[in-house]
Amino acid sequence: LNVCSKRGLPERFDSTIGHATVLMPFGGKKQKTPIQAMVHKIPVEGKYTTTCSMMSWGYNPYIAEKSPYHSAYLAVVESVSKLIATGAKFEDVYLTFQEYFEKLGKDADRWGKPVSALLGALKAQLGLGVAAIGGKDSMSGTFEQLTVPPTLVSFAVTDEHVDHIISPEFKEAGHKVYLLKPEMDEEGLPTAQSLMKLYDEVFALTSAGKAVAAWTPAFGGVAEGVLKMAIGNELGFQYEAGISNEEIFGYNYGAFILEVVDGAEVPAGAVLLGEVTEKYDIVRGEEEICLCALEKTYEDKLESVFTCNLEMPGKEIETFTYNCKEDERKIYAPSLKVAKPKVLIPAFPGTNCEYDTAMVMEKAGAEAEIFVVRNMNSEAVIQSVEEFAKKLKTAQMVFIPGGFSGGDEPDGSAKFITAFFRNELIKEGVTELLENRDGLMAGICNGFQALIKLGLVPYGKIIDTDENCPTLTYNTIARHQSKLVRTRIASNKSPWLAATKPGEIYTVAISHGEGRFLANDNVVRELAEKGQIATQYVDFDGKPTDAIQFNPNDSAYAIEGITSPDGRVFGKMGHSERIGYGLYKNVIGEFDMKMFESAVKYFK
Repeated sequence: LNVCSKRGLPERFDSTIGHATVLMPFGGKKQKTPIQAMVHKIPVEGKYTTTCSMMSWGYNPYIAEKSPYHSAYLAVVESVSKLIATGAKFEDVYLTFQEYFEKLGKDADRWGKPVSALLGALKAQLGLGVAAIGGKDSMSGTFEQLTVPPTLVSFAVTDEHVDHIISPEFKEAGHKVYLLKPEMDEEGLPTAQSLMKLYDEVFALTSAGKAVAAWTPAFGGVAEGVLKMAIGNELGFQYEAGISNEEIFGYNYGAFILEVVDGAEVPAGAVLLGEVTEKYDIVRGEEEICLCALEKTYEDKLESVFTCNLEMPGKEIETFTYNCKEDERKIYAPSLKVAKPKVLIPAFPGTNCEYDTAMVMEKAGAEAEIFVVRNMNSEAVIQSVEEFAKKLKTAQMVFIPGGFSGGDEPDGSAKFITAFFRNELIKEGVTELLENRDGLMAGICNGFQALIKLGLVPYGKIIDTDENCPTLTYNTIARHQSKLVRTRIASNKSPWLAATKPGEIYTVAISHGEGRFLANDNVVRELAEKGQIATQYVDFDGKPTDAIQFNPNDSAYAIEGITSPDGRVFGKMGHSERIGYGLYKNVIGEFDMKMFESAVKYFK
């Protein structure tokens, strides 16, 4: 339970909001190698940075039961080592502690547990020269005869340049893998001096690109590290002869598993642990374990609790392809040119992507204005309607960003947004923008839900939709999905997709619980014939699929995005605005479909 996959839990949380995620929670092409430290760019409104914030943690309850002193010391070592294994330099590292102990009363033994834990943590701090800032403690972990184990969790934080960040998944077959270990003192703890020397050596290798993957062993030792490093990119591992059971399965706190490139010099004392292999097995001498079977065991352990591998029918899905015809290319130019088009971005209660959208639009050359729709009372709503309708007259684009309007309550997704746009003043303004001024409109995620419910996609105008219209509903997996997926361009019949060609594949962040596209076969056929199916979810071979790994919501015909008949209105589930330099370093893919640049270029 302590080393098995818990992927179904973190995928329920939005890991890419703010388009600042440097490392996804799970990496490799299969997105299954967990990271050891959280890494995000420092958020600066309206600007792009290369400085990351990093955070990791350390704690082992089984050691804490035996010795709170050893546990606290090793918690500090584990948390700091995880930062180093992720590419951080050992300077400006700080700590904060979370302590949780049983009720103390007047029992001297009970008082001794937090005291010994704090002494262990203090020894680590003094030795490494790192300070702990703040913290949280509780001495109430007792209920009748049940008590918590002595708990001191260490959290380590620092900052680092995005170019120095590395991820733990194995990168290439044939690379050698080394184990670097610290020296131990008389108490069986890694010495601070040897740790700091090791930290400098590891940083020298990672920052120079000589070590391309790193892992510091924790609860599951080297065995856990090798397994998790292998499964992300579906690579195997062969242990070097002479590596003992204790080395593989025992605790190795403060040590590092490093995958190094050919010809890289490793520090003296480094132990050759083995080699990355093409065959998806773990091999040791004459013993061989199929990683397919091991991965299934690893993933299935908590499948009934945190579902992530929903079995799908595996039906064959048609690949749609529509190349914009020559006589249709007039959609790529409006009647009136604008050097710096203005995009109006409404922010509704629950919207959370307005800043991300504004930043990418402005970077593309547009003037972005975020308009906050106020709903504190009826008067505020009326004022918002009037102001938005007025601003519509000077805008060239409207972009409805993602979020969780109405709390994404049952049938509440985008309900307030659609009610707002159905107001007669705004409906007239949108109609005038699209039909008389050749303006553009788009919506992502929650915005796509609004466009569908309004009828703007696929019909190009605000209508009263009925049961025959396409819709979006709950993901088949019955939970929120947050990850990266692959999408194939099915049609470039849209100014938003002018820089793409059918068949191109782009990786995109998704984060939704209600993104399953549904439409009857006749409607889908008509959309395909008119080139209105813009994008489809695809697998590693570029084929549309219902497999939950690739089609996260089980959309019909694997449809991810559609357009209006003329392509000027575009709705999609994937967050194409969540792009930027240095993001998603542990998942390879092409992320920028030039969607925003194409929209700006359209007006020029």
